[in-house]
Amino acid sequence: MPQWLALEDAQVHCAAGLGIWEWASSPGRPDVVLGCCGDVPTLEVLAAADLLRAYAPDLRVRVVNVVDLMRLQSAEEHPHGLSDRDFDSFFTEDKPIIFAFHGYPTLIHRLTYRRNNHSKLHVRGYKEEGTTTTPFDMTVLNDMDRFHLVIDVAERTPELADRAPHLRREMEKKRIEHHDYIRTYGDDLPEIRDWTWGYYPALVGATP
Repeated sequence: MPQWLALEDAQVHCAAGLGIWEWASSPGRPDVVLGCCGDVPTLEVLAAADLLRAYAPDLRVRVVNVVDLMRLQSAEEHPHGLSDRDFDSFFTEDKPIIFAFHGYPTLIHRLTYRRNNHSKLHVRGYKEEGTTTTPFDMTVLNDMDRFHLVIDVAERTPELADRAPHLRREMEKKRIEHHDYIRTYGDDLPEIRDWTWGYYPALVGATP
């Protein structure tokens, strides 16, 4: 599996239970927050952030990775929980949140339903869809793939309103390309298998 943090940074991150990954985020106040919990959701969120750097380089994206789900709860409900003020410092009070989770989406909603910004929280997770297929296709079947996450961002972020139809078309073309490729070759697209951070801006020719 990819290693996203140096050992010392990972130790600090795990002790905190969650954190903003500055290296994958835009500076300043975000236009949208991409949250993730779990190895595959984290991979897809980072790939979605990379896609957004390519197709919408002016969009300010924040990536928040969660390793302790109880941090999402209120401090009044669980000893690991965050105060509302601390929660908002990670997820904002008013910006769209697209959250990818390796379990059922309803769990994230239950943990955060009292938060200020819960109405703008949209969770992608396990929908009990799957069969004998490729690893990436499992994320596609559950609508948690990087392309679908970008569509979610485009449709929920006001700053992308004028580009949302174009972004949706581009991402839907990617999903169709994936669908056809795995049925021809029985394996994921090379861009999926070989993806690393910075791949999409280099492919599209955008400036991160």
